[in-house]
Amino acid sequence: MKAKLLSLLVVLIAAINVMAQDHKEQLSPAEQEMISLSNDKWQWMSDKNIEKLADLFHDTSQFVHMGGYWGKEAELNTIKDGHIWYKKAEIHSQEVKFTDHTATVYSRIHLNSVVGGNEVRFPFIVTEVYVKENGKWKLSSLVFTKTLGE
Repeated sequence: MKAKLLSLLVVLIAAINVMAQDHKEQLSPAEQEMISLSNDKWQWMSDKNIEKLADLFHDTSQFVHMGGYWGKEAELNTIKDGHIWYKKAEIHSQEVKFTDHTATVYSRIHLNSVVGGNEVRFPFIVTEVYVKENGKWKLSSLVFTKTLGE
């Protein structure tokens, strides 16, 4: 009985992996572009690459964190000065929605960061809104919503 249950579990895990891979292959080039841009953003935040982030962030962008919200310059200064250091975003799922010249990326992540000198790890749903201006995507809004769970 244990062997049958174990075999069933292995088959189920394999099926889930195949379905996840099929979903990735079904993404449109535009969806893939937005997911790549979102993933690049997380890496730039981790690397504290202020130059790349300054180019990506829209001049009127808003960033909503657990402790409040602020604009582009405050976010860049917070990252640069190390008040928040986004060390690593473990991305579990991503979805992209388009409306006219706007793209919204919804991500379920675990974010490892250093806040006020303490390393923390929280699960979040992150909503990123990008607008296309002059043929280039700009991040106009980044909202962290803490989730309950691991």
